[in-house]
Amino acid sequence: MITLEGLTKRYGGTTAVDSLDLTISPGRVTGFLGPNGAGKSTTMRMILDLDSPSAGTALVDGRPYAEWPRPLTKVGALLDAKALHPRRSARDHLVAMARSNGVPVTRVDEVLSIVGLDAVTRKRAGQFSLGMGQRLGIAGALLADPEVLMFDEPVNGLDPDGVRWVRELMRSLAAEGRTVFVSSHLMSEMQLTADQLVVIGRGRLIADAAVGDVIAGSSRTTVAVRIPDRTQLAVLRDRLAAEAERVEAVEEGLVVTGVPAERVGDLAYELGVRLHELVTERASLEEAYMELTADSVEYGVAVAS
Repeated sequence: MITLEGLTKRYGGTTAVDSLDLTISPGRVTGFLGPNGAGKSTTMRMILDLDSPSAGTALVDGRPYAEWPRPLTKVGALLDAKALHPRRSARDHLVAMARSNGVPVTRVDEVLSIVGLDAVTRKRAGQFSLGMGQRLGIAGALLADPEVLMFDEPVNGLDPDGVRWVRELMRSLAAEGRTVFVSSHLMSEMQLTADQLVVIGRGRLIADAAVGDVIAGSSRTTVAVRIPDRTQLAVLRDRLAAEAERVEAVEEGLVVTGVPAERVGDLAYELGVRLHELVTERASLEEAYMELTADSVEYGVAVAS
């Protein structure tokens, strides 16, 4: 478990992270989302004691990361796939990590096999492609069989098979009861991988909710209703207007925002309105995310009209 209590980081007059209060629980994949410059990497660095907070605390199972005697056995992390000695072989890189934390060297070959690098164990890490470097970084995170795993953009440079492999790996780790905390800009992948989402913007918490709840909360999630009788359509429209955020009349029906399909169906039943169609048209995670972070983008670009 990861616990953040009032976590704050200031650089001069700039606040990178502003009073984050979060609990990242075990047994699920928690996606960490936010625009560039939102404070995601800074937050992860503070959890790993690579950066010191200006205020607040970051705890791993109730203790700061640096206080664990063999920290790799508690937390495995991939923050930067290039953070290694380029002239060391993949195997030697992991052997050095293993010996520094009392991990049996036999575990090195196990994790190299898990990430699919069996054939290049003697190749220098500096000669690896970006995707191979990511796999080596994941091997390092898994090395000491930790209870908590943190990954910053783990699918960068991976082909579609590699992306699917990472997705399945994350979900299997969470299913084993581990805490899995993953930062990514790939919304479609997070929609498939994550159970819970933490969204920040300009260092502040915007959302901490299940993926389905984030999507359901988007104004782009609507209910489409098709009604053959125009008189009945008007009756239901007027009744929905008292509860919905928006009711739009379209050909042979309505598009309703802010009221779930179940409620629309119940109202139609109460009013004796005959329905030919009642469908929830959900937003994608990308649409919900863009709506959530619209006021938090610091490095946006103009969109051509």
